[in-house]
Amino acid sequence: MLRGLYTAASGMIAQQRRHDVITNNIANINTVGFKGGNAVNRTFPEALVYAMGGSDPSANKVGKMSMGVFSEENLLSMAQGDLKETYRNQDLALVSDIFVDGVNFDASGKSVDANGQITYQPQAFFAVNVAGQERYTRDGSFKTTQDGTLVTSDGYPVTGADGQPIVLGQSWENIAVTADGRLVNAETRGALPGNPQLRIMRVDNPNLLVREGDGRFRYAGEANGLRQMEAGDQVEVRQGFLERSNVDTTQAAIDLMAALRAYEANQKVIQTYDRSLDKAVNEIGRV
Repeated sequence: MLRGLYTAASGMIAQQRRHDVITNNIANINTVGFKGGNAVNRTFPEALVYAMGGSDPSANKVGKMSMGVFSEENLLSMAQGDLKETYRNQDLALVSDIFVDGVNFDASGKSVDANGQITYQPQAFFAVNVAGQERYTRDGSFKTTQDGTLVTSDGYPVTGADGQPIVLGQSWENIAVTADGRLVNAETRGALPGNPQLRIMRVDNPNLLVREGDGRFRYAGEANGLRQMEAGDQVEVRQGFLERSNVDTTQAAIDLMAALRAYEANQKVIQTYDRSLDKAVNEIGRV
């Protein structure tokens, strides 16, 4: 009896964590460049149950029994968000659709071959400097400090292709950003002093990115899975646009209701076990 109690309790914990992920997605519907999360649940290893007694254990086989469920991980959804035109020169958006030879990705950016091997679609990110450490973001709502340094909305320097902060000595009204991230003269399309260019990084497996808050990620994978964007990569910078959150509000509402119903179902199971244990202790025990 207690085994069923633990199984139902594990289901409640898993649904609570799923609920937390969904509510976080909904709370960030209006966050620029936000990438939603998906809670992945997994069952504990199944146990093969035998009835006690008898000389032949194989004849008493009851069957397999699940020991519960747990929330294994929170996977990022890297689907491209819609672009919103802002007409502001310092607002930049990334349009990323990177191909891998011989691999066809589904809408979620994942491919599974005949052998079950999973390949994730590479993604592109702006590089920023946070306390001397490189971090990555899709939030391109940049601004300029008094000394001309290009920074994020919360004040962290945007990194250039040379690994240094981008510092400009002129107004952004005269600056255009090309599709490959180069900053040029808006009228002549000529190069600016120092040939500044945005450092746009390609992450081969975006699930190796760790959220750090405020739309920034830390890369936790091998060094060969991260490199600067090169010519031929299917990545484009759009000036005067911002990428919206990729959270589907309708689907999020449906998932939230499903998590609530599953939580309530497990709660009812625990209440049933509680009443049974109450009778076993307070009524049967008196007989």
